[in-house]
Amino acid sequence: MFDMTNNDQQEKKQETAEIVVWDEKYATGIEVIDVQHKKLVELTNQLYVACIAKPDMLQTVFKEAMHKMVEYVHFHFDDEIKLLKTINYPQLNEHKKMHDILIKDILEAAKEYNEGKHFVPNHFVRTLKDWIFSHIAIHDKTYGFYVKEQIHNGSLSAQALKV
Repeated sequence: MFDMTNNDQQEKKQETAEIVVWDEKYATGIEVIDVQHKKLVELTNQLYVACIAKPDMLQTVFKEAMHKMVEYVHFHFDDEIKLLKTINYPQLNEHKKMHDILIKDILEAAKEYNEGKHFVPNHFVRTLKDWIFSHIAIHDKTYGFYVKEQIHNGSLSAQALKV
């Protein structure tokens, strides 16, 4: 007799697999940005789940997850840049350049994947995860500290942080 429980358990495990887990150490202290960063974690995990899907499902599941990621990264980066302009962040141009490079890399990878070029989705997801979290942990935390300092000095109000 064939036992489906093991198969079902394996599929359930794949559906909930995580390559990265949000940790408060990544928090910028700016609620709207932290909520969006948590969504990036969720989407990165969705891409990872797509990578470990059954081979016959990989293409459609990965394409859909990649599409969601591209859209959300654009949305998040636009919001973040608006915020950085609002608070007169002195490193705005450098920060925006980093965003532009990641968007270019994501779009290039998506294009290559759609054209059927040799592409390893799992490797891409790990690279994306590393970039996102090093960016959040270093560069986004830096503007988080800037915001705290500006609020402490009275140069910025919490109201200005509403993107």
